[in-house]
Amino acid sequence: MSLSTHVLDSTRGRPAAAMTVRLESPQGTTTAVTDDDGRVRDFGPLTAGTHRLVFDTGAYFTGLGVPAFYPEVVITHSIDDPEQHYHVALLLSPFAYSTYRGS
Repeated sequence: MSLSTHVLDSTRGRPAAAMTVRLESPQGTTTAVTDDDGRVRDFGPLTAGTHRLVFDTGAYFTGLGVPAFYPEVVITHSIDDPEQHYHVALLLSPFAYSTYRGS
């Protein structure tokens, strides 16, 4: 099973590069940083269970000099089939966010 994420900064119309993302899983905690395209392409092999992605949105917006309401975004999701690829997309602005399971 693999897991990836993509963060898009909708106020700037760009990928959210250099954002720290922490994965909390039954196997432990892993930290990654989004690439220039706003992606973490793979958190490595994972097992079934409940996982949490924690996006450090506060530090991201502070680095841009933009005040933001949400210091972090936490997305808790279930992984049922270890043979599938899971992708979590985050659309972000300083005062709102939305998410969906992508492909």
